[in-house]
Amino acid sequence: MGLVDRVSGSTQTKAVANMSKMLASINSLEEAQFILTTSVDIIDLKQPEFGALGALPSDTIKNIVKLVNHKKPISATIGDLPMNADLIFDAVTAMSETQVDYIKIGFFPGGDWQQTLSRLNQLTQQGQQLIAVLFADNDPDFKIIPSLKENNFTGVMLDTMDKTSGALSQLMSFNELNIFVKSANEAELFCGLAGSLKTDDIPELLKLNADYLGFRGALCEQHNRTAPLNTESTNKVLAHF
Repeated sequence: MGLVDRVSGSTQTKAVANMSKMLASINSLEEAQFILTTSVDIIDLKQPEFGALGALPSDTIKNIVKLVNHKKPISATIGDLPMNADLIFDAVTAMSETQVDYIKIGFFPGGDWQQTLSRLNQLTQQGQQLIAVLFADNDPDFKIIPSLKENNFTGVMLDTMDKTSGALSQLMSFNELNIFVKSANEAELFCGLAGSLKTDDIPELLKLNADYLGFRGALCEQHNRTAPLNTESTNKVLAHF
């Protein structure tokens, strides 16, 4: 079962359920072991110390994939890479060898986005499930969402590039976030919201009915995204889902 089915089912099912799922970003085998004991829906692999979408070493990813053993869907980031079509293509190809379910690609400022999409279309046509990450602190243009669909992407999410610039809920209004979610729904892409989200943000964001909300800092002690996951903090977030 794909993430679209697991997370939201059809658009009709999603409308009836009116619930978002929870994504937790982790960076180690130990954190994966912990998350497997929780009701977190999606495991996301990234290294916060290396940037907004810092990548984990491939050996670490493979070990986590083996441990999880399809108990939960796994996504992984390819790193904070410039939008160079060949560079992104090679990074996605290498990540696909780890057998993660979904690969997240940051659409950073500059570069040729359309050429990159065209190049990646070769991989999506082969069944690779890709997620585009747009950044709220970079004035994202939601007009790219139909192009993601045309190039067979699986999903799109909003995150923050500069973690010191504020949370997603501070950088974008409820109406702007609603437009993003509706645009993704119209393109039949599943969508996610993330970016320094706090527990207090959750009730309002749940009203948007995005397919998932993503967390890292809120799951750690003192909201320090580079610190290890904390059981109490994680449970406070989980209580909303």
